[in-house]
Amino acid sequence: MSADRKMSEKNVRRMVYAALFLALALVLPFLTGQIPQIGSMLSPMHIPVLLCGFLCGWPWGLAVGFIAPLLRSVLFGMPPMFPGAVAMAFELAVYGCVSGWLRRKLPKTVPMLYTTLVIAMIAGRVVWGIVRLILAGLSGGAFTWAAFIAGAVTSAIPGIILHLVLIPVLVIALEKAGLSMNND
Repeated sequence: MSADRKMSEKNVRRMVYAALFLALALVLPFLTGQIPQIGSMLSPMHIPVLLCGFLCGWPWGLAVGFIAPLLRSVLFGMPPMFPGAVAMAFELAVYGCVSGWLRRKLPKTVPMLYTTLVIAMIAGRVVWGIVRLILAGLSGGAFTWAAFIAGAVTSAIPGIILHLVLIPVLVIALEKAGLSMNND
């Protein structure tokens, strides 16, 4: 098999995986939304975006992360486009980008997997806060430090715990199954 054909097949596989992760990002909130008290706190859209970055690489994770909340807002009205989906688009783009880039650059060990996940989650939340601050300034509103802590940390604790438990298990299993394409 020629090198060009092999690369083309890998790109098609990445595109199919990215489409699957995008579809999951659109559908998972319906499942967790059945439990209104904790549904949104689980941050279900974050899971497929992080997985996409880890398994497909940073460009695909970035693209899926940016598109998912905007598309979900257009299709289903949730999250509301402004400021929610716009800020989430940047947050999730950073999740997908950082998780994919660091997974490729760092050793493929369990501690480095957790390190990558934590860095991606922190970077995404910081970007979310910056974008929310900018959007609040543009709309004449306010976005305080307390609002940032509440949105990025306090209300997100169940999702943070879920992601720290679930994502590494899934990444390890999918990599062992040979489904990661973030090595080339």
